Amino acid sequence: MPSPIRTVTVDCEDPYTLALFWGAVVGSPISNEDQPGANEALVETPHGQPNILFLQVPEKKTVKNRLHFDLGPNSASRDEEVERVIALGATLYADFRTDDGMGFVVLADPEGNEFCIERSDAELAATPRDREVD
Repeated sequence: MPSPIRTVTVDCEDPYTLALFWGAVVGSPISNEDQPGANEALVETPHGQPNILFLQVPEKKTVKNRLHFDLGPNSASRDEEVERVIALGATLYADFRTDDGMGFVVLADPEGNEFCIERSDAELAATPRDREVD
C-alpha cells in the first residue's frame, strides 16, 4: 500500500515568519496554534495536498536546496505570479524565460530557499505538446 506525502518539512531560522510568507504564496493559513518565536510553524493546505511544516534549526542555509517547490499558478500568468511573490518578499534567483513565452523563473524565499514558478495552467494548455519545455 502506498504512503502519500502528508507533510513537507523545511528547516529554517524563523519558522513563523517563513510560514507566513509561504502561507501567502500558496493561499493557505498557518495553524492557529503557531506564534512568533516558536520553534515550528505549520501551513495547513487543502485536503489532498501536503502541509508545509517549518522547523527551527541552528545552522543557516549554505548550499543549493536538495529539494524545492515548483509552483504552477491556477489563475494568474507565470509573470503575474512572479511579480506577486516578489512583492510578498521573494527575490529573483535566476530567470529562464524565453522570448517565445516558454520557461520558468527561480526565486528565493526570505531565507534563501530556491523555488520555481512555471507557466500557468492556461499558458500550458495553450502550448502545443511538442513545444513544452517546462
